[in-house]
Order: sequence, then C-alpha cells, then structure tokens
Amino acid sequence: MTQLIVLPHVELCPDGAVIEGTPGVSICDALLQNAIDIEHACEKSCACTTCHVVIREGFDKLAAAEEVEEDLLDKAWGLEPNSRLSCQALVGESPLVIEIPSMINMVSEGKH
Repeated sequence: MTQLIVLPHVELCPDGAVIEGTPGVSICDALLQNAIDIEHACEKSCACTTCHVVIREGFDKLAAAEEVEEDLLDKAWGLEPNSRLSCQALVGESPLVIEIPSMINMVSEGKH
C-alpha cells in the first residue's frame, strides 16, 4: 500500500486525510474507496476534467500522462504543471501529496 496525503478541501475533505492506495489503482478510485467523493462525471473514462487533481509531491514518480489526458488537462480549471486527471494517474510505490482544486465541485454543480 502507498500513502496518499490529501490536502484539505472545503467540501470533500475539510480536515485533509492520510489514506492508503493500492499500487496500480487510479488515484480517483483510491480517493473514492476512502470516502473522498471526488467528482468523476464521465465515469472515469477520460472524457472530462472533473476529477482533476494537483500532485504537490510525488508527481515525478507517476507514469507520464498519455496524449488524450494531456489534451483534456488543457481544458481543466486551475491547470498547473503538476496537474493530472485522477481517473488516469495510477498509484505507484511512492507516496503522493494530492490537492483537489477548490472550484471543481462548485463548477460541476453550477455553484460558481
């Protein structure tokens, strides 16, 4: 199991969390399995950006994003150089520090 540190998110994880993820499982699935209800409007098929996360530590230890993910990330709100779609990025052997951008759920639910 790999340690995933999730930074506080006002709606999804107000106090932050330290969870365990199974290598080979998507970050999205690891979050969902640990009661962090990240949005995934396309049902994790790499067709939207609602599961966008920023990898604050450990980004360089993840497998490189494929072209389809890179193309979608260009449309993500709050894109940063270390952004990934959590449905596509797989947990590896190295710990990760993950930030869920604050606007994701508000935008997807029309609260902006």
